[in-house]
Amino acid sequence: MITRGQKTLLICVAILLVAPFVVVFGVSVGASKTISFPPDALSAQWYNTLFTEPDWLAAIGRSLLIAAIAALISVTIALAANYVLWRRQSGFSKLVFALGLGPFLLPPIILALGASIFWAEFGWYGRMEATIISHGVFFVTLPLVILARGFAALTEEVIEAAQMMGATQAQVFRTVILPLIAPYLITGFALVAIISVNEYLIANMISGFVVETLPIKIFNNVRYGYSPVVASASMLFVGITVTVLLVLARLTDLVSLLGASKES
Repeated sequence: MITRGQKTLLICVAILLVAPFVVVFGVSVGASKTISFPPDALSAQWYNTLFTEPDWLAAIGRSLLIAAIAALISVTIALAANYVLWRRQSGFSKLVFALGLGPFLLPPIILALGASIFWAEFGWYGRMEATIISHGVFFVTLPLVILARGFAALTEEVIEAAQMMGATQAQVFRTVILPLIAPYLITGFALVAIISVNEYLIANMISGFVVETLPIKIFNNVRYGYSPVVASASMLFVGITVTVLLVLARLTDLVSLLGASKES
């Protein structure tokens, strides 16, 4: 049983977690041209600005493009590493898997600084391709771990049955393994995309303000004066994240895929 004190603590924590979203949403639908809460009058003008001004639309499109390609890179690397490790259990594949966990262990500022120096030496500093590849490599840890759970759930009986029916290794991979791990692939892709859309530090240090993603656009807007359109852009982040998670929860067993166990 939850005691009254515990219930009060949980309510306080919930209020602290929800309050920032309430304030930002209130600012985003306010009619005032300055940051103010609660709003004196309601208006959708800042959302209209967000989705009609070319600069904001360009930043949104750029962020979504980077996120989609980076997520594809991440799940491709994670899939290849897990497949090789699952098939051969070689020392090299284990090393690749361990290296994939590295970005999770290092502070983001160190990753961003190292990537910035690397791309500057390579001659790609300030290019979108550098941001895409960096996001794809640095965020590989999440799909790597998620897909590892998927491969661990594969049973030898299913693989052997396909092989006994004459399927080649490529056919087994395409017709048996991929369908079975598809929920893990989808989850890894979606989560990397969410992280990439919201990421600021790495994108900023790799491309500066040359490749203006939505987080960088928000920061630039804040530097020159707070505008309520920033609140609308922030709510867009929330909307994208919540929508993706709801879709994942609908299509997959999201809780189990992320490693949590269910009590009967």
